[in-house]
Amino acid sequence: MSKNKSIKADEPQQVSDKETEIILSLAKECFGEGDFCEFGCYRGDTSLLLERLLEQHEPRQFLWIYDSFEGLPPKSREDASVAGDSFQAGELLVTKKEVVERFKKAGLKIPRIRKGFFDQLDDGPESRDLPTSIAFAFLDGDLYGSIKISLNLVAPRMMEHGIIIVHDYNNPQLPGVARAVDEWLAQKISPTLSVRETLAIIKL
Repeated sequence: MSKNKSIKADEPQQVSDKETEIILSLAKECFGEGDFCEFGCYRGDTSLLLERLLEQHEPRQFLWIYDSFEGLPPKSREDASVAGDSFQAGELLVTKKEVVERFKKAGLKIPRIRKGFFDQLDDGPESRDLPTSIAFAFLDGDLYGSIKISLNLVAPRMMEHGIIIVHDYNNPQLPGVARAVDEWLAQKISPTLSVRETLAIIKL
């Protein structure tokens, strides 16, 4: 999602190389049963790596990716930050077509892509918007509401010993992320939280 303009090769990464290394390492712990999900795929950088990982090691598991493909939704009061006023509504815009073309260019299968803001997804028992069981979930929604909603969507479907990773947990520009994670964890008994770089790693 590129701030209302086309993707350019020199745009900065949203997820650092170190964070990417951590994400892929933890994803490997989730091989076997259950699908992989990414909420907030942006240009698909992490999605491409996760799909390649599955195709090479666990083709029976599928990747599902979610994005509004309309840029960020408006901030809530929980997202107010003294660190700046970036990440406004409509920023980080990339189209679904652009992401699909990147998968085609990479020679990878197209994942199961769902377009829409997260609160528009059907979370019912017969839902076709979400996998039946989830082994690994990477949440990169940037804002309080997006993280809170995506946590509530994936949690009931997470397998035992599954892993949820939330990006920007300790990013001062995005304080709503940590608040959403902390509020969610406060209602749970068993999950454990560790933090590496800006990643909140929740092991169930």
